[in-house]
Amino acid sequence: MSGFPIDIVIVEDNPADAELLMRVFKKHNVANKITILKDGAEAIDFFFSSDESKKSRGPRPMVVILDLKLPKVNGIEVLRRLKSDEETRKLPVVVLTSSREERDLEDSYSSGVNSYVTKPIKFEEFAKVVSEMEMYWLLINKPPAVE
Repeated sequence: MSGFPIDIVIVEDNPADAELLMRVFKKHNVANKITILKDGAEAIDFFFSSDESKKSRGPRPMVVILDLKLPKVNGIEVLRRLKSDEETRKLPVVVLTSSREERDLEDSYSSGVNSYVTKPIKFEEFAKVVSEMEMYWLLINKPPAVE
């Protein structure tokens, strides 16, 4: 992976949740480049396409925000692919999901997720959680150097 000219990749099939994420980022003046992918197949293609035009993307993302309940390819499978590939395994991946199922939590950590966050239902709580995620993953966390 030669990299990507974006800082945040969001894999989210729910347009309302994607819009909420974007609103919170905008409210906090996040200037990072953001790419939204709408399903698991699109995420797999984005990271693993053999299309040569997708090979030179610039620096890799600082964080991938991944929903679990995705059409076509579920989030656990996307996570497994990311963490099993030499070029993407060190990407920080945060699962942001409405699932409160213990099985999803265990599968996520067994598959190498860096953080598991449950989406709050109320907008104010959702905004606070996203703001805290943004602060940590974009400002505090130090990702490994690109190899």
